[in-house]
Amino acid sequence: MKKILFLLLIPIWVFSFPSFSAPLDVKPDPPVSDPVLPTEKDPFFKDSSDFIAHSPVAEVKVVHHQDLNKKILVALVVSASLLGGILLLLLCFSIYRLKKLKKSNAKRDQNSDAAKGMSFGPILDKFNSLKIGGKKGSIAAIEYPLLVTATNNFDEANILGEGGLGRVYKAHFNDHSHAAVKKIYAGGQEAEREFENEVEALSKIQHQNIVSLLGYCIHGEARFLVYEMMENGSLEFHLHGPSPRSTLTWHLRMKIALDVARGLEYLHERCNPPVIHRDLKSSNILLDSNFNAKLSDFGLAITGGNSNKTNVKLSGTLGYVAPEYLLDGKLTDKSDVYAFGVVLLELLTGRRPVERVAEAQCQSITTWAMPQLTDRSKLPSIVDPAIRNTMDLKHLYQVAAIAVLCVQPEPSYRPLITDVLHSFIPLVPVDLGGSLRVTDSTLSTCA
Repeated sequence: MKKILFLLLIPIWVFSFPSFSAPLDVKPDPPVSDPVLPTEKDPFFKDSSDFIAHSPVAEVKVVHHQDLNKKILVALVVSASLLGGILLLLLCFSIYRLKKLKKSNAKRDQNSDAAKGMSFGPILDKFNSLKIGGKKGSIAAIEYPLLVTATNNFDEANILGEGGLGRVYKAHFNDHSHAAVKKIYAGGQEAEREFENEVEALSKIQHQNIVSLLGYCIHGEARFLVYEMMENGSLEFHLHGPSPRSTLTWHLRMKIALDVARGLEYLHERCNPPVIHRDLKSSNILLDSNFNAKLSDFGLAITGGNSNKTNVKLSGTLGYVAPEYLLDGKLTDKSDVYAFGVVLLELLTGRRPVERVAEAQCQSITTWAMPQLTDRSKLPSIVDPAIRNTMDLKHLYQVAAIAVLCVQPEPSYRPLITDVLHSFIPLVPVDLGGSLRVTDSTLSTCA
């Protein structure tokens, strides 16, 4: 095709060159030299017919040849341009049709593979390569047929949990990988906003103590979020669910508290701009197969952690919401510190953040525990019976002191999450991520 266009352009180049556009080499007879130019008074100008009669014929022929060559040149240029334009249009149309055909075939093959149970490995590889960049929109878009196949058409047998906006399903892929698929069924602007906020936030965040978002899917009005699989479920399930709480030993609980503090410290101090989670609670703390804790559910997260935020729509879970946010709508990173203090009280006592004490009366864990946290003689009695005999009293006092500071009504009295993090490192064994070297002598029995 390039050769054809080149040949078509040859006439334009050739005939535009001066040597090919010159007229016939016909020279007029040299005029008779006359040193004196004639004037209007000269008899030579009296009769114009004499001038025409005596004009050289050769000059007239030159003019005719020049006009002919110009017409031929214009005609060739116009013809070549039209032909070249037509061929160029045909070439562009052919390329467009070829690309469209390839795209159609690729999409058809992709849907066919998804229906058969496509491997999730390539998606994970793509996700890993994109997440490192930390760029907006780096989360992979996943085809709906793949999710249908992986969850067995969202079978109830695969339900892992249920929240305010949707259910979470276990997804199995044919390369033996697993993931958690959250199906958001609550419609409206709030659900859409939280979905977009989740994708927006987790596309920029990568940390060992924050759950990874592998992908998302938009199918009609339905929205889906695909997370890494957290085999041990939520902290809420282990503390308040039907399973025995003995699986969470004292050291494991301290490790979970340390992991949560590390996740919050990353959001508050290392993200730019800082991030306020705004919905920290035990059900949003997930545990993997090794009981590593990771923060999840960033639908309510807000950027700008160190500046006061007023006129923010009140959101969160009763029992975890800081007093200044509940009463005055003031939101800061210290609001997350308060929620962390409530989670810490759950780990210590095994009680829920809000419990019913009468038919029409509820009591928060902070109101109930605060008087006993500051009394060393009463403190051991409020500890969860599952861990009461497996801890060091000195460590219990230290954890209780941290909890008291975190749930202070006045935000300025609460510590920064960085200070909390450094306070927990010496309380966690080395093999669990801390600096404590465990020996038999470090354990004492609490009556």
